[in-house]
Amino acid sequence: MTAFGPLLYNSVSHKVEPLPGGDVGLYVCGVTPYDTSHLGHAFTYVVFDVLVRYLRFLGRRVTYVQNVTDIDDDVLLRANKTGRDWKELGDEEYAGFRQQMSRLGNLDPDVAPRATDHMPEIQQIVERLIDKDVAYENKHSVYFDVKKDPKFGRLFNHSYDSMLQIANERGNFPADPLKRDPLDFVLWQGQKDGEPAWDSPWGPGRPGWHIECSAMAMKYLGETITIHGGGEDLVFPHHDAEIAQSENYTGVLFVHHWLHAAMVYCGEHKMSKSLG
Repeated sequence: MTAFGPLLYNSVSHKVEPLPGGDVGLYVCGVTPYDTSHLGHAFTYVVFDVLVRYLRFLGRRVTYVQNVTDIDDDVLLRANKTGRDWKELGDEEYAGFRQQMSRLGNLDPDVAPRATDHMPEIQQIVERLIDKDVAYENKHSVYFDVKKDPKFGRLFNHSYDSMLQIANERGNFPADPLKRDPLDFVLWQGQKDGEPAWDSPWGPGRPGWHIECSAMAMKYLGETITIHGGGEDLVFPHHDAEIAQSENYTGVLFVHHWLHAAMVYCGEHKMSKSLG
């Protein structure tokens, strides 16, 4: 503690820094509900539950937002594989997740927004990024142009080649022929056969993973958030993409403090649904 408030590690500066005074807006990346949750999820959300309780103990007013990524490649792949309706699958898995968090004694978030309920906010951001010439449309999909943002990747802070390798491992599809640069990331994905879609100025489709979080975070916590958290595997490309699209949209700092929970490992591998 200092006269300014509690001290927290900041993943951007790699330093322990005082938290800004006043009300606290906390956004934590929530689950993609396509499979059963595991101990890695439990650890991450217990970490942020403790943080919320501690800040409230200090007398700070905290608004805790934890989203639900209810439309995503993983949800659609699992639904197709199991012959389930994608929405029913997501609802069932999310209900199970909330029950598990309750058994751990975790507080419910103040807001648990779903990506599918925020298409107008998402499309508004995408339209402005196109207007600002930091995003481009190609065959009904829209991409963020990373070369237009010289600070892109500052959270991960690694070389272009390292970013490319991690992007390939984490679903950024560097080989997508519609991209200008392999590191460009999708803001709006044109509809594929058999997939759910929403109308947009670029044709029917669905949002990219990263833009969902920016839209929901800013809707409920404003353009500058006190703390943004999640597992450390989200640093790149997810959180770096959020920074780029959000700050190019608003022109102001997106997050004061980035805070990441370490991974839980099983042997030499992180515990992850995507790894089985």
